[in-house]
Amino acid sequence: MVFYDTTLRDGEQTPGVCFTPKQKLEIAIALDEVGIHEIEAGFPVVSEREFEAVRNIAKQSLNAKVFAFCRAKIEDIDVALKCDVDGVVVATSLSELHLKYKMKRSFESVFREAIDALEYASEHVFVSFTTEDATRIPLNKLMNIYSFAVEYADRIHFSDTVGIATPEMVECYVTALKSIGEVLCHFHNDFGLATANSVKAVMCGADRISVTVNGIGERAGNACLQEVATALELLYKYNTGIKLEKMCELSRLLEKYSGIKVHPLSPVVGENAFAHESGIHVAGVLENPLTYEPYPPELVGQNRKIVLGKHSGRKSVEYVMRKENYKNLDPKEILKIVKEIRERGYVITEDVFRKICLGVGEL
Repeated sequence: MVFYDTTLRDGEQTPGVCFTPKQKLEIAIALDEVGIHEIEAGFPVVSEREFEAVRNIAKQSLNAKVFAFCRAKIEDIDVALKCDVDGVVVATSLSELHLKYKMKRSFESVFREAIDALEYASEHVFVSFTTEDATRIPLNKLMNIYSFAVEYADRIHFSDTVGIATPEMVECYVTALKSIGEVLCHFHNDFGLATANSVKAVMCGADRISVTVNGIGERAGNACLQEVATALELLYKYNTGIKLEKMCELSRLLEKYSGIKVHPLSPVVGENAFAHESGIHVAGVLENPLTYEPYPPELVGQNRKIVLGKHSGRKSVEYVMRKENYKNLDPKEILKIVKEIRERGYVITEDVFRKICLGVGEL
């Protein structure tokens, strides 16, 4: 099972996101260091700077294979080939909806163009083929499309362009498509199912899973690297080859360059992923973290946090007092003040807790 990362292409298509060539290179190197097997570096025909960025990444001799995205057009493929990438993704649209409203052409015309592009690309480089909106193409028709395409394409992409796939659909489609050849699955998260669908695809034999760091991408984003990797590694016992301990560091890099903050409740890398306030939970965690954590935070480069607030208990206060070296104070009295102040609207930061314990300053 291989991770195919499209942070630098589909991820960058997130509205408002635009990476510089330097940033793209830094992200690509970080992806390589974390163990990503294949990197979709970009869409070279978009601009000269995009071409420069893809070519620079391809020159780095990364362990990861580097791919470029192309429309099913000879001119797109030629530009990608000049980047000296390891492979190209040739994409078209063949669902009835896309043919009628986007392509405004017949199925026969668009498919013929795609086959011509695939045949041309196959003479020069490794070729992946995708039709957008594959989950809205009837399975028998999609099987026919890909059966023709694999005469020239080295693998096929099963693309859930608008995130409508369910795990049941994934099982049906992926199992069937595997009879044709190598399958890469690409899921969007419009219904919050991208991680579940990715895991299901692997269970059904998918060879590659497309992901982005922090799940960035168009609309609700793509399947999230850190979620899919940790689920496969820790729940399904797959040896993914991904260095989970670098997940948080990689996530922060993407936050910095994309300008999109990770939600505090995001799995794996969110600020609250290993934070505890409830007194009942904290009492358990302090005895054995596994009581309220599925795995140690250090495994993904995170840290555990004990947060003080309305729901805290005595053990929480005692823990923070020991940590901050506050002595000779009554934990019950401090807890009472913490609850009162939190319910007045104050967040119990280190500074606020210091004032409570030392009895200094105004809140």
